[in-house]
Amino acid sequence: MFKKLLCRQSAVAVFSMLLIALLIASAPVMAAEQAYPPGAPPSFADLAAKVKESVVNISTTQVVEKNPMMDFFGPNSPFGKFFGDQFSGKMPHGPMTTHALGSGFVISSDGLILTNNHVVEKATEIKVKLQDGQEYDAKIVGRDPKTDLALIRTKPGKDFPKPVVLGDSDSIQIGDWVMAVGNPFGLGETVTTGIISAKGRIIGAGPYDDFLQTDAAINPGNSGGPLFDMNGAVVGINTAIVAQGQGIGFAIPINLAKSLLPQLKAGKVIRGWLGIMIQDLTPELAKSFNIKETKGVLVANVSADSPAAKAGVQQGDVITRFNGKAVESSRELSQMAAATAPNSRVKIDIIRNGTPKTIELTVGTMPEEGQAAVSQTEKTEWGMTVQQLTPELAQRLGFDSNAKGVVVSAVQPGSPADAANLRPGDLIVEANRHKIEDLQGYQQAVKGVKPGNNLLLLVQRDSGSFFVVLQSSKNQ
Repeated sequence: MFKKLLCRQSAVAVFSMLLIALLIASAPVMAAEQAYPPGAPPSFADLAAKVKESVVNISTTQVVEKNPMMDFFGPNSPFGKFFGDQFSGKMPHGPMTTHALGSGFVISSDGLILTNNHVVEKATEIKVKLQDGQEYDAKIVGRDPKTDLALIRTKPGKDFPKPVVLGDSDSIQIGDWVMAVGNPFGLGETVTTGIISAKGRIIGAGPYDDFLQTDAAINPGNSGGPLFDMNGAVVGINTAIVAQGQGIGFAIPINLAKSLLPQLKAGKVIRGWLGIMIQDLTPELAKSFNIKETKGVLVANVSADSPAAKAGVQQGDVITRFNGKAVESSRELSQMAAATAPNSRVKIDIIRNGTPKTIELTVGTMPEEGQAAVSQTEKTEWGMTVQQLTPELAQRLGFDSNAKGVVVSAVQPGSPADAANLRPGDLIVEANRHKIEDLQGYQQAVKGVKPGNNLLLLVQRDSGSFFVVLQSSKNQ
């Protein structure tokens, strides 16, 4: 009996030892299976091979009219006087040629390539290099500085790569895997991977910010390159990085590019315009305007003779829906209006003094870049341009959120504004002792100055205020 029990215990011990040995042996296998996060492929090689031939390297040549170092070492600078002719005498004084690198991707078999506007906007020559080393000349078809998009064309050769598939950036989710392909620092055929870190990022790059954020490595030279999903479809266009950060890159959603492609192919992007200044509706503002919810945007100003003014939109109206779509923020309404074709009839749902109302208007054409923001002083003798102070601009410049006036956006060297030491970012709150509420008020005040008279301004800069007198050029 004792021997049978001993044999049974020995068998159990042997079985236990075998089980432990099997667990130990299988541990590395289990660890290997868990080396990749759920949903991640064990390799991105097949995806990279599938898409990278459609990605191109872009090199540009730009002619700069003046050597930028001449400002430091020229004969009138303190550095030039100190060093004498050691530098300035040997430095080229005329135009000089500079070069830049970027990326792009083929979107059609007839040679259309999508990239960033900042890659090609000032180029006098554009070269496109394929993965197999072939090089082509390219020309700009259309570009849009406000969204940093550009479309270029080259004459495709025999083995020109096939176009990419344009995906759906609205369906991509935070946490989804993505792959960036491009030409960082001139190192072509570079592939990096990561995930979508965030959507709808606003980084101050332009009025239509709506970036995808990714931790896939993006560096200078990646600009204009594609961001692929795991099906090999482009969901974004790599555009910007945070120089001080790591794993923080931004891409333009491909859906935005797709919506503008017809106009880029036509050579020019034309946007819709309402002619209103708007701001987000806070709980305090909603209460003040007898609004129960904080959904919608508040009309802060209506430009004279604008589509909104002609339709009867008033200052203090709260816009809740635009052509049937709910309006959640001022940025969203700006994007909706801009995406609407000029001369289209739309319906705007508003709340005025607590009462809902629907207004129909005909969308206008957005003025050319800078035209809407520049005052009539551009046509006068003062030598500065100004723009309307918005809540976003006030926050960026450090002014109170309730501040009113116009902001100096540019000062012409040698002008009366320059002589009065005005700077971009100064806030003009009075002109000839008249309070300035908005751009229209400023224009009226300036128009009222008689020829030969000076212009008295009250200016806010940082936390202080001061008066300046702009002397008429006719008195100098």
